Amino acid sequence: MIGRREVLGIGAGLATALALALRPLSAAASALHRAPALHPALRLRAGDTVGLIEPAGFTEGPERIEMVKQTIEGMGLVPRLGAHVGTQFGYLAGTDAERAADVNAMYADPDVRAIFAVRGGWGCERILPLLDWDTIRAHPKLLIGFSDITALHLAFAARAHFATIHGPVASSSWPKVSWESLWRMGFSGQTPALDLAREGEPLTVLHPGTARGRLLGGNLAVLTALVGTPWLPDFTGAILFLEEVREAEYRVDRMLSQLQLSGVLGKLSGVVFGQCSHCATEEADYVGFTVAQVLEQYFAPLGVPAVSGANIGHVYGQICLPSGAQVELDTAAGTLRLLEPIVGEQAPKEGPGAGDPRRDKVDRSGRR
Repeated sequence: MIGRREVLGIGAGLATALALALRPLSAAASALHRAPALHPALRLRAGDTVGLIEPAGFTEGPERIEMVKQTIEGMGLVPRLGAHVGTQFGYLAGTDAERAADVNAMYADPDVRAIFAVRGGWGCERILPLLDWDTIRAHPKLLIGFSDITALHLAFAARAHFATIHGPVASSSWPKVSWESLWRMGFSGQTPALDLAREGEPLTVLHPGTARGRLLGGNLAVLTALVGTPWLPDFTGAILFLEEVREAEYRVDRMLSQLQLSGVLGKLSGVVFGQCSHCATEEADYVGFTVAQVLEQYFAPLGVPAVSGANIGHVYGQICLPSGAQVELDTAAGTLRLLEPIVGEQAPKEGPGAGDPRRDKVDRSGRR
């Protein structure tokens, strides 16, 4: 009789063999790929006007929207609400045309220098064909958010040719670690080496090494839903980053299998897996793989630098990542280093001191 441990071992061996067999490009070949040059987005400055949009789910109640505005004001910025923020259409913040119109309007507005998504949910994929890509390309502005906003990040990487910020949405808490990573990239135009580990939680190295490539990814479910569509960017030579929430182990397995079978995983130069929050099954007699085992089965055989446990996802205090930009992953240091500034044009209005936007009052963690 074959025991549970033997079954797990056989599964791991089959996954390893399949990963190697389906990997179409070597790490060396992937490294030779050159991603399109990026245009710098507008640099943020204290006192700038930023747009607030709801491209997916809606926010219920004017008091919640007021709290979001206060968060943006705490960053030293001036919030401008999209016309349909707070609108409800089923579980969406307005019709597809209305939500897309808010995105288009913010990129066309010369007074708006960046755009924050108020929240995620579901619905960003529905508006992709309705976006004015000529206007978006012509006015590079940082788009900031995560979760369902992944669909916009990936579509921008495929169509807009400037970097965006994968980080907390405007209704999230913005503690020091989140805020400083945004400030360093979006306000000061630095090229920081971002510490990927969460405080007190070391990274798991699935395969050691250093890799360079275009940083692409986001929410696992949203990314896999774009496979086979014209909105997914080319992952050749890319460093893939992923996070997920409330998905059973077998669903994580199924989604990673889709990325493998579609050829995405075999093109990569590196992998950063963040948090999979509340992804453990509650079945009392569960005998399957853990998420950690699933990640090991898919990523270790790729032979490219890979880590898991990074500080990104549906967690308090996640760091901001420069989606679409060129970065260097160093598994030994546990860092992701930006290789080029993602913003340009004008210097900040105010330097360090009383007017410096790096202020503690942006952290509103006790209110959400």
